[in-house]
Amino acid sequence: QVQLVESGGGVVQPGGSLTLSCAASGRTFSRDAMGWLRQAPGKEREFVSTITWTGLARSYADSVKGRFTISRNNARNAVYLEMNSLKPEDTAVYYCVADASIDRIRGVSASFWGQGTQVTVSS
Repeated sequence: QVQLVESGGGVVQPGGSLTLSCAASGRTFSRDAMGWLRQAPGKEREFVSTITWTGLARSYADSVKGRFTISRNNARNAVYLEMNSLKPEDTAVYYCVADASIDRIRGVSASFWGQGTQVTVSS
């Protein structure tokens, strides 16, 4: 059974930091793009960040550029999202995703999804 399991979510004050982790099992994703999407209450799901299987190309939503950093470890079948200078508008459920197409992830679609982890930014 293929699984993507996120961890690292929680409650943090504005300006704080969190690092999300996503561990994959059931198959290797070393040749797939991986990324993060998020959904805030009452809003549509949106693209956050993605990284190619080589790790050489990364892209970010404008809203998180300069604050979030995506990385991956193919040996561990894992992807990470380091989030700094968090804002209340970053509050959302964050989903780890994987797909053969990086463009699908940018389009808020993917073949494989995690269950999501809640990030709440509040004072």
